[in-house]
Amino acid sequence: MQIRDRALGALTGLALGDALGMPTQSMSREAIRRHYGPVRSLVDAVSAQPISPDLPAGTVTDDTEQALLVAELLIDGGGRIDPKAFARALLDWEADMIRRELADLLGPSTKRALELLESGVDPEEAGRTGTTNGAAMRITPVAIATPPDLDGLLDAVVDASKLTHNTSLGIAAAAAVAAAVSAGLEGADASTALDHAEDAAAAGARRGHWSAGGDIAARIRWARRWVRGMDPDTLADAVCDVIGTSVASQESVVAAFALAEALGDRPVQALTLAAELGGDTDTVAAICGAVLGAQHGLSGLPGDLTTTVREVNGLDLDPVADGLLQLRSTRPGTFQRRRRP
Repeated sequence: MQIRDRALGALTGLALGDALGMPTQSMSREAIRRHYGPVRSLVDAVSAQPISPDLPAGTVTDDTEQALLVAELLIDGGGRIDPKAFARALLDWEADMIRRELADLLGPSTKRALELLESGVDPEEAGRTGTTNGAAMRITPVAIATPPDLDGLLDAVVDASKLTHNTSLGIAAAAAVAAAVSAGLEGADASTALDHAEDAAAAGARRGHWSAGGDIAARIRWARRWVRGMDPDTLADAVCDVIGTSVASQESVVAAFALAEALGDRPVQALTLAAELGGDTDTVAAICGAVLGAQHGLSGLPGDLTTTVREVNGLDLDPVADGLLQLRSTRPGTFQRRRRP
């Protein structure tokens, strides 16, 4: 499989997971069952949907839109993201959401960071309280643009995350996602890619401002071991009730990796299960979709679903993937799996 197919798989998998989770985001597991029953495909959002009421099946949310915003800034900036340009782009994005009368606005960490930046706080300090999953949900373009060599990848993750999530938790979570996707693009098998995610999370936790909370690397390692061999019903209970699906990085990002571990060979089942769990379903499914999309490639994702997502949202991901891969080709770094003690 060619790296371009894997890059398109990562971007498309993110969008597919996002669209599957759109109708159920911020709803309880019980409410999802009541309004939708089992989620097996793309469905329209019901009127009772608190964030995206009545949106048509296949519509993406902030996860995909902000990831593509990052991709555009990376490509236009030759691989670097100017903090002020990033801030303006995020504020413009939110203003457009408000014009569209949607409640899918900036997350709490991003909102707080941009308020601090507007008040005159230095960009290096604006994100010092950002611990939620915003950086992780939009990091996939950075992963595509950057080889999986840990030091270079971490520098790129920090550069893209520090404006809003300059904390040990926020950077560790984003680093885990970036490492899994970037290693997947190089052809690493699922186990190796997820191991690399653990290593990146451990290293990422040493970047940014320290923040209290469960260690991302340790939680991913524990969750992966725990969920192996679980049947889907037991897995759903485990992720929903124990790991958690809130916007906290140590819940939703870990949940995405748990699903990738348990259902990595069944990407659609992993993403539809994510949509049924309640909480931040669109982000859990989007992150899981990016990781599994890098593994399976665009050719390994269901064409009927991906075509619907592209058409509903007017997505043209080919030039995005090509631009990001061009950046990747200019950056040094090879993937070497680190030996575990």
